[in-house]
Amino acid sequence: MSRIGRLPIPLPKGVTLEVAPGLVKVKGPKGELSVPISPEMRVVVEEGLVRVERPSDERRHKSLHGLTRTLIANAIKGVSEGYVKELLIKGIGYRARLAGRAVELTVGFSHPVVVEPPEGVTFEVPEPTKIRVLGIDKQKVGQVAANLRAIKKPSAYHEKGIYYAGEPIRLKPGKAGTKK
Repeated sequence: MSRIGRLPIPLPKGVTLEVAPGLVKVKGPKGELSVPISPEMRVVVEEGLVRVERPSDERRHKSLHGLTRTLIANAIKGVSEGYVKELLIKGIGYRARLAGRAVELTVGFSHPVVVEPPEGVTFEVPEPTKIRVLGIDKQKVGQVAANLRAIKKPSAYHEKGIYYAGEPIRLKPGKAGTKK
């Protein structure tokens, strides 16, 4: 049996779960999410726990079992606590600032880069070199953070660019000078 799929998901207080064929709706204090699931998977809610059951031990069902459980667990955590991705900006003159809902990046181009957040995602800029991406949908928050990082990827030779907080910085050695 799937090690991940068989784990029950605890339902926190204030979070409700509605099961419809092919869809699970999760409502909580931070918002509401819909998770599409395979109609073959069964979602059972009992005594504050959510369990996902599969119809057989077929390879496809085993794969869907763990995936379905993880997607539902992510939605429950999202509507109760939310998700945050932190990005750090390194480089001389590199900085970020909020411009309304959007974030304006000055990262070495001839113009500032303005990034509008999609629906359900917000930006915070606590310091000019820190950006926080917040939201209830884990996939959306991660994708927006990846798009911001892609604007100025970390340089392998200089300590410049946009990094995830906690990302290890691996610098390559520069070209060795030749003696004549």
